[in-house]
Amino acid sequence: MTAATRTVTTAQGAVAGARHGDTAVFRAIPYAAPPVGPGRFAAPRPHAPWDVVRDATSAGPTAPQAERNLGSIDMSPYFGPGWVRGDDYLTLDVWAPAPRREALPVMVFVHGGGFVAGSTRARLYDGGGFARDGVVLVSVNYRLGVAGFLDLPGAPRNRGLLDVLAALGWVRENIAAFGGDPDRVTLFGQSAGATLTGAVIAAPESRGLVRRAIVQSGSGLGAFTPEQAARVTDAAAAALGVAAHADAFGGVSDARLVEVTARLGGIDLRTTSAYDPLLGLSPFSLVADQQPADAVAAGSGADVDLLIGINAEEGNLYLVPSGAHATSTMSDVRTAAELSHPEPDRLVDAYRASQPGSTPGQLRSAVMGDALFGAGSWAMAGAHATRSSGATYSYLFDWRSDALDGGLGAAHTVELPFVFAADPAPLIGPDSLLGPEKPPADLASRTHAAWARFAHTGDPGWAPYDTRRRATQVIGRDWSIREDPRGAVRRVWERAMAPAPQG
Repeated sequence: MTAATRTVTTAQGAVAGARHGDTAVFRAIPYAAPPVGPGRFAAPRPHAPWDVVRDATSAGPTAPQAERNLGSIDMSPYFGPGWVRGDDYLTLDVWAPAPRREALPVMVFVHGGGFVAGSTRARLYDGGGFARDGVVLVSVNYRLGVAGFLDLPGAPRNRGLLDVLAALGWVRENIAAFGGDPDRVTLFGQSAGATLTGAVIAAPESRGLVRRAIVQSGSGLGAFTPEQAARVTDAAAAALGVAAHADAFGGVSDARLVEVTARLGGIDLRTTSAYDPLLGLSPFSLVADQQPADAVAAGSGADVDLLIGINAEEGNLYLVPSGAHATSTMSDVRTAAELSHPEPDRLVDAYRASQPGSTPGQLRSAVMGDALFGAGSWAMAGAHATRSSGATYSYLFDWRSDALDGGLGAAHTVELPFVFAADPAPLIGPDSLLGPEKPPADLASRTHAAWARFAHTGDPGWAPYDTRRRATQVIGRDWSIREDPRGAVRRVWERAMAPAPQG
């Protein structure tokens, strides 16, 4: 244990975190019991209490996961160290400012990683910037892959989502001891974590746990149907040679479950009523009879303030580092449209009209980005603005990274360093997330300040979103409000809210 520590007593026992100036960092605090053996496929259970002060100065284990990369871009600051073995990984980290008289707002972050990778140990998720701005920052580990999201008979559905809800319950019970206000909790997440955030506010169990939410490049239309999930379950059971039931999977080692995940790619999840919302990029997602955006449209999460947005070139992350962006053809563009929309020709025409002079790679990236994130974010924003008593705010992040010879652009994940006000130095380089040149000095301060302000007040500093004007804050070298900046393609997607493959 380091010499400079701060001790806090939780309902489960005392924890000692490391002090860094006015901020204390508490790492690997358990919020649920270790998910071992058959318990990996059960709902999260309370962690046993401890009698001695628990050392919370060092990072802990992470959820079982395979190494993940996306080609020539260095994504280690995003994915973190991968699988750091140990059973007690249903934990959270807390960045707590020095004690104050008033209780501070709380932000709870849910990491991304395609539902199969990531952890609180990723370099990008340092909460020091939020702590300096008077926010108690919490980041959460949750079950991934087979253990977290495979839909198994005999097991509760969406166990990774149940983990996030359990972590929010821990926050409700304990965060006051760290100086936080349990009635001012902002849940925020990126990518898979953003989709989980949307699912939390759509879930009745979250009532009273979340006051505000931020959805960064997620999807309110990102859940698999039970029919789609069953195809993944059958494939996993066949690959492991076991019955498709929680009892059988409970006897399989973590290592085998991780190994089989890599063999589940390429499953055709298109059905007569749904497309694959992840375009084959991951075999796991939420599983639900109703999409989160549809639940919000029916009134769920009506008292939650929402900040939601996407990046301007989300799809670049999946095409540029692999070289597929440069080699894309119009046939590839149409294939992407066919995988995600019932009227692929109409969709392609809309993108060509809205992006005249674009290369096939740029069009393919745009279609993929909106299929994965744009359409589901627009659906969630519209549903929330229509039915919620809480405020709705929208953003479009369009600062372009010069990484990979200028090709990465405003890709998926590029906003994260600016949200967390991360030290840019480790992220600068020709193959690094921010590219070879230092980004504009004020971009991180302004972006981060908007997120912190939203946690404090419910207002990030720009006009609310409604379905008439669709006011959207553009975040980049120039900050401006635009009305419905992607309206032409948004309207084409809206016609396919519940798409069905043809033929």
